[in-house]
Amino acid sequence: MTEPSLLLRAYDEQLRTDAETPSALTVNLLGPLRLVTFLGGRGFVTYRDLGGADEAGVRGLVDEAVAHFRADGGITHVEWKTRGHDHAPGLHEALLGHGFVQEESESIMIGDATALAVDVPLPDGVTLRRITDEPDVRAMCAMQDEVFGAPASDKTANAILRRLGLDDGMELWVAEAGGEIVTAGRLEPVAGTDFAGIWGGCSRPEWRGRGIYRALTAARARSALALGKTLINSDSTEYSRPILERYGLVKVSTTTPYSWER
Repeated sequence: MTEPSLLLRAYDEQLRTDAETPSALTVNLLGPLRLVTFLGGRGFVTYRDLGGADEAGVRGLVDEAVAHFRADGGITHVEWKTRGHDHAPGLHEALLGHGFVQEESESIMIGDATALAVDVPLPDGVTLRRITDEPDVRAMCAMQDEVFGAPASDKTANAILRRLGLDDGMELWVAEAGGEIVTAGRLEPVAGTDFAGIWGGCSRPEWRGRGIYRALTAARARSALALGKTLINSDSTEYSRPILERYGLVKVSTTTPYSWER
């Protein structure tokens, strides 16, 4: 299945469900919306579609969703995840009107896992491994926060460690050189679907362009195939998108997050 329209249909039907939020603490339904809370005071809004709502209907959904999260004093940050192919009249304006900030768009990439599961040579001294121990997880999360420009915090590591405790299939992979993590990423096999997602991929700037991200992606793809997953999906930055395209993944749409801070 390589036709973009078929891949996009599989994405909408198989992934825009609870599969999208495996680490949720709570999920509340508001019409077509899924209002999700995560550890650390994070809220999240997603949906399969907006149920054909017109502009007034969309504005009403935004009003109610914001009221829901405002009423929970423990929520300090909310992300509303939009997709470029959705019919969502007036959504951009409604979100901005409630103080959401539009962030950078990413490409929704999907393709055959076998296309990624290739042999990629590593630079001398670089090794790959899957990690599970807490010190390794905290080191990985600290590196990712640094590379992504996030403030130093235990929030990400605590959330990831909680996920590992659920034993729901998530895998953490790193590349190391000289005892330092230089590249990292997650594999998220989605139960009951054809998909495994590759997420959180990043490399330290001085190690980019040397094939390490490609090798880490190949290792995750091989693991996905071993678990019976045939499709890989990823929300990709402009750094990773060209790499995935070279291995046959297809851009089927875009996703743009909007963020609200209390």
